Amino acid sequence: MKRTLLASLLLGVAMAGTAALTGALVPTRKVAALQNQFSLEQIVPRRFGNWTVDDSVVPLKPDETQKELIAALYDQTLGRTYVNDAGQRVMLSIAYGGDQSKQLQLHLPEVCYVAQGFEMIKEQRGALATRFGEVPVKRLVARQNARNEPITYWVTIGDKAVMSGLGQKYQRFVYGLTGKIPDGMLVRVSTIGADDAAAWQVQDRFVRQMLDSIPAGDRIRLLGAATLAPAARATSVAATATAAAAARSMAAGAH
Repeated sequence: MKRTLLASLLLGVAMAGTAALTGALVPTRKVAALQNQFSLEQIVPRRFGNWTVDDSVVPLKPDETQKELIAALYDQTLGRTYVNDAGQRVMLSIAYGGDQSKQLQLHLPEVCYVAQGFEMIKEQRGALATRFGEVPVKRLVARQNARNEPITYWVTIGDKAVMSGLGQKYQRFVYGLTGKIPDGMLVRVSTIGADDAAAWQVQDRFVRQMLDSIPAGDRIRLLGAATLAPAARATSVAATATAAAAARSMAAGAH
């Protein structure tokens, strides 16, 4: 009888400990709540290098069935088409979500395009070299009737650009161990054309020029601090800290 009672007590203690540990590991603090507010519209210039916004062409928009999902997933979205002096056009789409918990995850292009009737005919991993570090990207080709659309995109979870899929899950897990829920950013560029390789070269050039035009403190949001090369990381972190200090000073002065 005593052994049975002792075993029951030990089992109860173990179950209570497991429940407490599980509860402790459930992330509750959003990283986004600890950061300064920002606007994608303001971060990305409408003109940079030899690129300027072409308001006559709109990037792929979600259909009616996806709008509610996107509204739940993202706090901000930005969609623009840019054209350069040579008449080349690049469609830019950026989506930011302040809550990258298991229930609210970035809606990847592989899903978004197929849901709107495109066939995904090519998928491959790649790396986009920039002055600020190498960014892990996904290269896609989506096709719908005569429209052939090569795509490049990357994802940031918290402070790091990661490859979609397992990379996202691992980064969320790492943040979860500290009790934090990371934010996330998806940056997508695409063009229309039959030559995939040439299209990706144009997209890479566009991205590099875009990143060059964005102040260091804002660039960190698109690339993640951990993705940046050491020198660029130090500059971005310092710029972000300076901006935060200035915001606190202004707030204090207002009172």
